[in-house]
Amino acid sequence: MGKITVVDQRTPQARRFLVRGRVQGVGFRWFVEREAQTLGIAGWVRNRSDGTVEVLAMGTGDQLSGLRTRLREGPRAARVDDVEESEAEPVRGLNAFRIEGAW
Repeated sequence: MGKITVVDQRTPQARRFLVRGRVQGVGFRWFVEREAQTLGIAGWVRNRSDGTVEVLAMGTGDQLSGLRTRLREGPRAARVDDVEESEAEPVRGLNAFRIEGAW
């Protein structure tokens, strides 16, 4: 029998999101920064050279779930085709959310 791991939704976690669609040049990074700050999430957002937007987010499971929902919606001018999510390593000392330059 496999071991079942239960994650407390209040325990800080880190996730990496890769957002595909029309997500560059439409205010997507500013949208993500505002939503993350509203939710109390630390991390960063940046454009990637392949046209996607990458997000590193650290917060509770509930906070990350809220951000995931908002990423799928995007700002009005954007078109989100896909949001890929993966676990990430928390970054020590990162306690605010910011926009980073292109990768």
